[in-house]
Amino acid sequence: MCGIVGATAHRDILPVLIEGLSRLEYRGYDSAGIAVLNNAGHVQRLRTVGKVVRLKEALAAEPVMGNVGVAHTRWATHGVPSERNAHPHISRDGIAIVHNGIIENHETLRAELIAKGYEFESETDTEVVAHRIHYHVDQGKSLEAAVAATVHELHGAYALVVLGEKDPGTLHVARAGCPVVIGRADDGNYVASDVSALLPVTRHFQFLEEGDVATIRRDEVIIRNRAGERVDRPVKVSELSADAVEKGEYAHYMLKEIHEQPRAIAQTLAERIAGGRLLEAAFGPTATAAFARAEAVQIVACGTSWHAGSVARYWIEQICRLPCWVDIASEFRYRNPVVPPNTLFVTISQSGETADTLAALRQAKMSGYLSTLAICNVPESSLVRESELVMLTRAGPEIGVASTKAFTTQLAALGMLVVALGKKHGMTVEREHELSQLLLETPRLVEETLALDSVVRALAEKFVTKHHALFLGRGALSAIAMEGALKLKEISYIHAEAYAAGELKHGPLALIDSDMPVVAVAPNNDLLEKLKSNLQEVRARGGELYVFADPDAGLVPGDGVHVITMPKHIAEFQAPIVYTIPLQLLAYHVATMRGTDVDQPRNLAKSVTVE
Repeated sequence: MCGIVGATAHRDILPVLIEGLSRLEYRGYDSAGIAVLNNAGHVQRLRTVGKVVRLKEALAAEPVMGNVGVAHTRWATHGVPSERNAHPHISRDGIAIVHNGIIENHETLRAELIAKGYEFESETDTEVVAHRIHYHVDQGKSLEAAVAATVHELHGAYALVVLGEKDPGTLHVARAGCPVVIGRADDGNYVASDVSALLPVTRHFQFLEEGDVATIRRDEVIIRNRAGERVDRPVKVSELSADAVEKGEYAHYMLKEIHEQPRAIAQTLAERIAGGRLLEAAFGPTATAAFARAEAVQIVACGTSWHAGSVARYWIEQICRLPCWVDIASEFRYRNPVVPPNTLFVTISQSGETADTLAALRQAKMSGYLSTLAICNVPESSLVRESELVMLTRAGPEIGVASTKAFTTQLAALGMLVVALGKKHGMTVEREHELSQLLLETPRLVEETLALDSVVRALAEKFVTKHHALFLGRGALSAIAMEGALKLKEISYIHAEAYAAGELKHGPLALIDSDMPVVAVAPNNDLLEKLKSNLQEVRARGGELYVFADPDAGLVPGDGVHVITMPKHIAEFQAPIVYTIPLQLLAYHVATMRGTDVDQPRNLAKSVTVE
């Protein structure tokens, strides 16, 4: 949701803080700020509204130096975007704090602190935490003990980093529900909400567990668990490189990530399919037994990941003949679902830190599910660490807020899950070989589809002045239509929605006119003729059709009908992945033509770590 960077080192840490914030800006960009313990031993703070570049400009006019500091880029939850609501927040005696998450009992704590004489400058829940820490210090506790006492009083989700003038050289860190990583280096120690922020200075990381509180000095890291006991968290070496999060030759991260999809999908499949066989052990050592016992599948996810799960439902029911349910995580948590015997619980998340999905997983672990499986892009994430089975998507860092390669690699991972489950539920060896080969051929088809870029760019010109768009699909492709609509609305701000095409006559047809483009995906499958009938309904009412179609679909361009021919020989199992690509390109080009911020759309952030 927001980005945190902190450092205590034998060097001027300001360049590290600013570079880290720039790498985390996709997590929030309505304001940014830093607080550094300067050479005089005082906290020096600077905050700006807007993106990190505004903070850089302010620092150029008002330089700050120091060996200990924290920085933050914000996505507003409590209080409007403004300088006074920007982090870091400061209490008395130079106690500065940055915070990700939401403190649910902040109003109660605020009232208690006001009664004790504390004055508030902001509307945030974070300032409450800063003053509460100071209150405990004022009662005679050390800053370390005050942080520990405060976190036991907090209800909600948080990642906290605290520094104070009376404890120079030290950062105090706490984590509950929001990720925190400690970077270990020869010249000092660092902290961030994401590994990518610290890759320029280290590749050695410790990951705090739920309830951990850490004291970080230049030459020492002390971690205590929720019970206050000193614990060791293993140091892991990240496989990511610092340049993995650079745009390179591309104008935007989103465009780069769209074009990275053939490689990302191939990497996701690599070493998991061999000799035409799916190696189900790639899901974990207990996967074979769990898949054999599975009698049903429950999928939980949010946003784009929910669309991936919706595709998987068709696959699982059609190919594996197992019942499957797909729920939005934020709703599933409060639905009190009935759990059928031997149901596999599957979560899907790009970041692995989505608050609602994590909460659903934790609820599921107490609800009698057969096993828990995470499909995720971040190996160090909470979702991965807390699940029994894991399939990593290997998409690499995804910086653009609108997910692209994370989605298609999720579909590839779900395709492997379908084959793994099918093997245990009557799938023949020949069918396993066939589906495995189709998965391996998908990166090539994606590469061929990317060659349509110039065609899609020309098509995008017709959308620039529109205010609404409708996306249609049938079967598993109805979820791809939803994903296409989501991409367009996310980054171009054109209102777009999607329907299963058969639903047109049940209401949406009333919206059709010549000013509302209708986008359809038309693979050559058993539902094609029904889809063509639905498209005729649109055309008969003056609607302008834009159809991404199989070469053998029999759709002919004409007045009000634009047909974009997809590559040949896209099998039904491959179609959801491949037909996603032109919809991503369409959204991208429409957004760039409209002049919107493609990588950082308004009101959105990449990793949603609050409810």
